Amino acid sequence: MVIMGLDGKKLGFIGTGKMGSSLIKGICEAGIIPSSRIYASDVFEASLKELHDSLHINVSTDNVDVVKNADMIVLAVKPQILRSVLSHIKEAAGNDKLVISIAAGVKLETIENMLNEGSRVVRVMPNIAATVAEAASAISPGRNASVEDADDVLTIFGSVGSSLIVPEHLMDAVTGLSGSGPAFIFPVIEAMADGGVFEGLDRSSAMVLAAQTVMGAAKMVLETGTHPGQLKDMVTSPGGTTIRGVHVLEENGIRAAFMNAVIAASNRSRELGD
Repeated sequence: MVIMGLDGKKLGFIGTGKMGSSLIKGICEAGIIPSSRIYASDVFEASLKELHDSLHINVSTDNVDVVKNADMIVLAVKPQILRSVLSHIKEAAGNDKLVISIAAGVKLETIENMLNEGSRVVRVMPNIAATVAEAASAISPGRNASVEDADDVLTIFGSVGSSLIVPEHLMDAVTGLSGSGPAFIFPVIEAMADGGVFEGLDRSSAMVLAAQTVMGAAKMVLETGTHPGQLKDMVTSPGGTTIRGVHVLEENGIRAAFMNAVIAASNRSRELGD
């Protein structure tokens, strides 16, 4: 089924690394754009072959081919090489293509200035959970992007999770929180599972229980709209097991550790954008 607003439009990806391929796979799984209307380019032919063989998308080692064929182009490349990519595709892009950048830290103005006058640009910060259609994506439209452009990008990234619009000055915070956030949670799941193994559970069972616990807790926050502190209080009975565990976490500075991780990642995003 094709969602209204994307009917007939073609989507291109420049870069098929971890994030690019995750988005492509998630979008194909969601079915909002047929694979025959998805194009991808990369310097690594093995990555392209895998995507072509598994998803039947169109692939090329030439970025310009993707730009010429697609109506919307996702720049899924590292911030350090984004400028050279923009320089290479500028002529082919003209100003009638919608350019979507997921390069951490690179500002809309920088991208717009490297493309043609009037180019429509939207900046997005998704995360790796697009692979399982649970990404958190923040979207900032550029000065020439239309309401329809913003809606199209919300639809694309909403198909692989949740998407929302934020002002660009908050994108570094988004990068530090949801962009980098999965890497902060994976060690938590692993450590919780290690605790279960220490107490006698087999590794497989411990991992399932830990991961499901994290997913269930997150779902409670999202679906109930209840503050996490209130949900925590619902589980911590007086003198019980949970409050003992919470006390140990507080002793070891869990809140400061997670806050500092988000702040450090946000600061690095700013550095990459300078």
